[in-house]
Amino acid sequence: MRDIVIIGGGVGGLITASVAGQLGLRVTLIEKTAALGGDCLHHGCVPSKSLIKAAKVAHWLRHADAFGLPVSDPPIDLGAVNARVQAIIDQIQQHDDPDRFRSYGCEVLLGEAATFISPHAVQVGDRIIEGRRFVIATGSRPFVPELPGIDPAGILTNESLFNLQNTPSRLAVIGGGPIGLELGQAMQRLGSQVTLLQRAPTILPQEDPELTDLLQAQLIDEGLQIRTGREIAHVDNHNGVFDITCQDDTRFQVDQILVATGRQPNIEQLNLEAAGVKSTSRGIEVDRRLRTAQKHIYACGDVCGPYAFTHLAEYQAGIIISNALFRFPKKTDYRVLPWVTFTDPELARVGLTEQQAIEQGIKHTVLRFDFKEVDRAITERETTGRVKLVTRKGKILGASILGPQAGELIHEIALAMQSGATIGDISATIHAYPTLAQVHRRTVNTAYAPKLFSPFTRRLVCWLQKLPG
Repeated sequence: MRDIVIIGGGVGGLITASVAGQLGLRVTLIEKTAALGGDCLHHGCVPSKSLIKAAKVAHWLRHADAFGLPVSDPPIDLGAVNARVQAIIDQIQQHDDPDRFRSYGCEVLLGEAATFISPHAVQVGDRIIEGRRFVIATGSRPFVPELPGIDPAGILTNESLFNLQNTPSRLAVIGGGPIGLELGQAMQRLGSQVTLLQRAPTILPQEDPELTDLLQAQLIDEGLQIRTGREIAHVDNHNGVFDITCQDDTRFQVDQILVATGRQPNIEQLNLEAAGVKSTSRGIEVDRRLRTAQKHIYACGDVCGPYAFTHLAEYQAGIIISNALFRFPKKTDYRVLPWVTFTDPELARVGLTEQQAIEQGIKHTVLRFDFKEVDRAITERETTGRVKLVTRKGKILGASILGPQAGELIHEIALAMQSGATIGDISATIHAYPTLAQVHRRTVNTAYAPKLFSPFTRRLVCWLQKLPG
């Protein structure tokens, strides 16, 4: 009988296994693939950000004149770029070496899936493993919708894009969410003519439309063809050329199709019915302590949501460790959850958007400041973007940032929200010059400028100057 059985070797499962093993528990970690690390390492966060960086370098080479340097437009060898991507994966993979976890006392089983045969037992190959507690952390995979005429084997997803050796001349990206936009912009910069097809009327429909409009304008300026409100009716493959017909009869011809229409949880092989665990098409149902319908079985990460973020899986692993290992009741709290779309410029958010505050009937004030007024952004030639803070009585309810390194900048706001700091605290904090972080102080100071320079304040200061001493 094992103390804890962990199914899935992504970040959530690895953190739980690491802590449990080092605490001296009898741990079995099961990963159905041949390597630990999960989708984030092998197909998601790590390779995509590596590709995005390479694409940004190529973009700046073509625009080097902005820095007084000679322009260069070298031919792109996508195979070489993806070889670098794989090298980065291999480097980070060393942190997820199975022997590291075995040194913590964990039993690590690779290459076979786990299937529940009862609430307290799973089968892995010919072996039956019993456990007091279980953690399901099997992650998710690309959701590929049924598109008439399309063969799923003949299209790209984030699991196959990083194996490409040649840059497609014309690439259709289906989906205007974070994955579609990030990879679409990267491939445009690496030499593809990208047409992005989005069923919804806007890209990134969950984000602040004021900022997504600015982002869309930037992407179009770089050459992306963005077509929103387009439902695909049929796809024909004519000797390697895809003819896409939309329901409004518009047509596009491309050489490759990248599908980025969301994720679906990996639950089919688990036989959750045998364990008495409830699930839907969105994933495993859990309470705020991340317990399933069976209180000794927990779930974390993409397999239960509510968001498919690696940092959320990491946070949820901590909740499980508190509840399952230390038996200290702890509940999830997603009110201060930052997320980032790693386009260029980046789009980051935490807390409420302006539209959400309106929908919830919350009286609020919106503070704005543009990066084109930030000196460091000017020196970097990265001035596209804006900060929007949603505030109420000096407290920050949420923030949306479109701009350079927005994914880094959002954390000052997240910390302020988590600790209860006010906009006055941010204004009173000295921010080094010249840094992009000065945008926070400049933004909150827009709340004070009208009062500072009001007629009353002017009269008061003039009167004070007349006083002796």
